[in-house]
Parts: sequence; structure tokens; C-alpha cells
Amino acid sequence: MSISLYRASVPVYLRGLAVLADYVKKARDHVQANQLDPAALFDARLAPDMLPFSGQIQRASDTSKFAIARLTGIESPKFEDNETTFEHLIERVGKTEAFIAGVSEDQFAGAEGREITLRFKEYQTKMFSVDYLFNFALPNFYFHVTTTHDILRAQGIAVGKADFLGPFEMEPV
Repeated sequence: MSISLYRASVPVYLRGLAVLADYVKKARDHVQANQLDPAALFDARLAPDMLPFSGQIQRASDTSKFAIARLTGIESPKFEDNETTFEHLIERVGKTEAFIAGVSEDQFAGAEGREITLRFKEYQTKMFSVDYLFNFALPNFYFHVTTTHDILRAQGIAVGKADFLGPFEMEPV
């Protein structure tokens, strides 16, 4: 049995984005319950050279929407990276989810043969879409989801493995 690029990307990203939305809500609730400064959590990071909490959400959003756009050859929405509240972050994740959910499986026609070019400052590489998805896009997305999780844990917010894995349906035994 083979797996389509649609199935390997769209549901995976939607699940991860649902996890991120839940993380933002847990962070908001923690800040409110403990009467903390929201800016302190927005700026929290694991190391000085890493992006803060808000930046991790923004990069996960970008990684997922850009991946879908690159795989399908459609235009990705552009976001300004100017979120300053938990509600702004929740809205951004929601807009990313809406974009990805709105891409049909038919739009992935021919995606397996598409060549993807990535440019980073002075670095450029090309790879076929399957390699791009599995060797770059998904690992990059989960790096940011994991780092978001770890920032929350480091800030004393009760998130665990079940939160990271997100919702899934179980059949009765």
C-alpha cells in the first residue's frame, strides 16, 4: 500500500496545529491563573540563540503552510509575525489550519514529481517533493512543536506526552 503526499502532510499538519492551538490556550490559562506577565511567556526561550515561544508558533505555522504550498504549487498566505497576544497566536494557528484544510487531495496531483528549491540566506538546495516532505518539512515542523512543548514545560506549565500526541480516536475494546 502506498501513501499519498496529501495523506502524509495535510492530516499530519492539522493534527500538529491542533496541538499548538491547545498549547497556546494552556499557556494563556496558566498566565491568567497565576497572574503572570504574558510578555514573559511570549519571550521565553530554551536558549539565548533560539526563538521564543511566540516565534516557535510562528515558524510551525510557516513551515506547515509553506510545505503545503510548495507541494501543490499554490500560493501560501502571508502572515506578518506580529502576534502580541495569545488570541493573536490562536488566530494565526486557526488561519493556518483553514488554509491547509482548504487544500484538496486533487491539488496534490503530480506532486510526487515536483522539485522543491529551498533558499536560506547564502544556502540553496533542490530536492524532490517526497524528500522535501520527509527530510525537511515534517522534521522542521515537529522541531518547532517540540520546542514549544519544552518551553511550556520549562515555564512550569503542565503539558505532557498526551498533549504532544494530540487527539486521536480509539476504538472500544
